Amino acid sequence: MEWLELFPEPLHGILGKLPETVFKQLEEIRVREGRPLEVNTNGEHHFVTSAGRLTLNHMEAYKPDREDAHRLLDFISNHSLYTMEEELRKGFITIPGGHRIGLAGRTVLSRGRVEHLRDISSFNVRIARAIPGIADRILPYVADRKSGKILHTLILSPPQHGKTTLLRDLARQLSYGGLESNGGRRSGLKVGIIDERSEIAGSHKGIPGFDVGPRTDVLDGCPKAEGMMMMIRSMSPDVLIVDEIGRPEDAEAVREALHAGIAVIASAHGRDVAEMATRPAFAGLTTGQELFQLYVMLERTSRGVSFRLADAKQRRLTLPGEGQHGGISYA
Repeated sequence: MEWLELFPEPLHGILGKLPETVFKQLEEIRVREGRPLEVNTNGEHHFVTSAGRLTLNHMEAYKPDREDAHRLLDFISNHSLYTMEEELRKGFITIPGGHRIGLAGRTVLSRGRVEHLRDISSFNVRIARAIPGIADRILPYVADRKSGKILHTLILSPPQHGKTTLLRDLARQLSYGGLESNGGRRSGLKVGIIDERSEIAGSHKGIPGFDVGPRTDVLDGCPKAEGMMMMIRSMSPDVLIVDEIGRPEDAEAVREALHAGIAVIASAHGRDVAEMATRPAFAGLTTGQELFQLYVMLERTSRGVSFRLADAKQRRLTLPGEGQHGGISYA
C-alpha cells in the first residue's frame, strides 16, 4: 500500500497493525492534532488505539501530537511545502495513486480570498482504489440499446459513495470496448478524462496510475470547465468524463459539450435529481431541456452501495429481477 508510506512513525506502525480486513477496506484516515486518530471503513467510523485496535471509545485512542502533524505534512509535501502553495490554497493535496488529502487549519487571506493554509492541524486521507468491473451492471444502460450511442449520464450521490470509483471503471471499459449482452462486440471509444483533482486516473507526471483504458487521454490538474473545451478542441474524444461538477462554469461547459455531439459522463454531489434542480447552476441541465439522458443515483446501504436509475424525464428504470435497485457492493 503506497499510501501507508506517507505516514511517519508512530502513525505508520499503528495503521500497519490494523486487521487485514479493515486495512483493505479503508476509505478515510483522519489525523487531528491532539485528538483521536480515526478511520472510516465501509462507511463506519472508529477510533484507533496505539496497538492498532478499533474502538468506539475516544479515550482509548491514540492522539497524534504536534510533531506527528508536522512530520505528516512534511512527508505529504515531499519536504518542500513552498511548492504546494496552490494545493494549500484549495485545501487539499493529491498524491501519486490518486489519494487525496484534505487539510484544515488557519487560513491566510489576501483581499478577502484564501491565499493559503498555515498551522495545519487536521488531515483527511481519502484512499483511492480501482475496482475493475464495478461498472458492469450500469454499463448496459449507459449505451443506448438501439443505436449503441453513449448516453449523456449524470451520477449523483453524497460524498464518499463511490462516484469516482464508478467513473474510473466506466472510462476503462468504454476505452477497451468488449462484449455486449447480445453477444456482439462493442468497439473501444476515445475517452477524454478531465481530472482536476488527479483522482480519477491518479496521474503522476502526466502518466495515469490507474488503468483507464488504452484509448483514454487525461488532462490532469486542469479546471473542469476549461479542460472540457481544451479536450474537445485538441483530442476529439467520443466520450468526456468529468468528476464533481458544481460551479456555473462547469454546467455551461457540460452544456457546450453536449451540443457539440460529444457524450458526457459526469458526477455531482446530490441525493437525487430534484435536489440538483434546486441549485441555480444546474437547473437548465436537469429540467426543461433534459440534456442528460440517464441519471445514476448512488446510495449507501447496510450491504454496501446500491444504485437507482432514471431516464431523461426522471422516470425510474427497472433493473431485471431487482425492482428499482441494483447492488454494486463496494465501499
